Amino acid sequence: MGEEMWRRQALAPYATLPWLSRGRLHAEPESSSRSPFQRDRDRIIHSTAFRRLKHKTQVFVYHEGDHYRTRLTHSLEVAQIARTICRVLQLDEDLGEAVALAHDLGHTPFGHAGEEALHGVMKPYAGFDHNAQTLRILTKLEDRYAEFNGLNLTWETLEGAVKHNGPLLKQGRALEELPAAIVEYCRDHDLELHGHAGPEAQVAALSDDIAYNNHDIDDGLRAGLFEVKDLLELPLVGEMFATVGRKYPGIDQTRLIHEAVRRVINAMVEDVLTESRRRLNEAQPKSVAEIRALGRPVVAFSDKMVATDKTVKDFLYKRMYEHWKLNRSHSKARRVVVDLFELLFTEPNCLPSPWREKAERGSIQAKARVVADYIAGMTDRYALDEHRRLFDLYQ
Repeated sequence: MGEEMWRRQALAPYATLPWLSRGRLHAEPESSSRSPFQRDRDRIIHSTAFRRLKHKTQVFVYHEGDHYRTRLTHSLEVAQIARTICRVLQLDEDLGEAVALAHDLGHTPFGHAGEEALHGVMKPYAGFDHNAQTLRILTKLEDRYAEFNGLNLTWETLEGAVKHNGPLLKQGRALEELPAAIVEYCRDHDLELHGHAGPEAQVAALSDDIAYNNHDIDDGLRAGLFEVKDLLELPLVGEMFATVGRKYPGIDQTRLIHEAVRRVINAMVEDVLTESRRRLNEAQPKSVAEIRALGRPVVAFSDKMVATDKTVKDFLYKRMYEHWKLNRSHSKARRVVVDLFELLFTEPNCLPSPWREKAERGSIQAKARVVADYIAGMTDRYALDEHRRLFDLYQ
């Protein structure tokens, strides 16, 4: 009965149909009560890497405030938006949610500052890329199951995790130019890196844009990095703040921010739905394979919203991400990551087991990757504590 229920989902013909999944690298029996994509979502939620997102930076380092977004809350907000869009477009909600929940698993502590620092010290050893690290986590580093490494997710979820922002092999880019983790995995399980991902992954990518723009506005205002008056000239955002102010004169700032931000999110979601319906009607795809073969995304913002999104991003970059307070915090974070790498790479006997054993039995390149995996898996809190333990004689 359960199997019949998930096979009867009311999905569009161009959706990624779970009963036609390309399967897993390691074959497993199907569940009678959950679709393959439900199982993928559940495995991601129960993973160690997902729990660690609770104390990983979105923009603010964890100790700077309890109410700012973390990688975990951001991922949950992306998943909520993705489910909404998938439901309206009759796509597979579970697949959209799985990709949304997995998309940031590969991030280092301290957000993009941590990634920049880790990539810098890893340049002689093939570099570091958070998207590739997500694939390493999903296919290798999670050690929960007796019969395989990683989570053994379906082809469709892995495709979405790797390609949600578009094809990786484009404009003449060679396979060998991609991060090694992606190249190695695709030798055994070809994720078709030359083409677009299915529509659910496209939904997850735009949901990410919608979530982080709006929630960074919320967090930036909360942190005092800019004021409401600074937003009034922005397209859409300024309009919504002005609308709420007129409708509720004298409203306190906390409610004003929430009312305005939720209206902006709704407007962006409605724009995606309108534009995506237009593209789907124009293309008339009969299957997910036809969507992948189109050579362009079918889930997208309108041209007007693309311009609005860019203007808001430019504002946030100048007024928030490059704010001197954040620059100070990110500078300290980069030094922590570099210190950790240099010490642990030079003295792998300082690594805890089993990381030490892995680092000491491989090549220099392999040792560097083990140290990078160890650091990338850290939360902000653990990285700061580990730095203190390694560099403070009184610890």
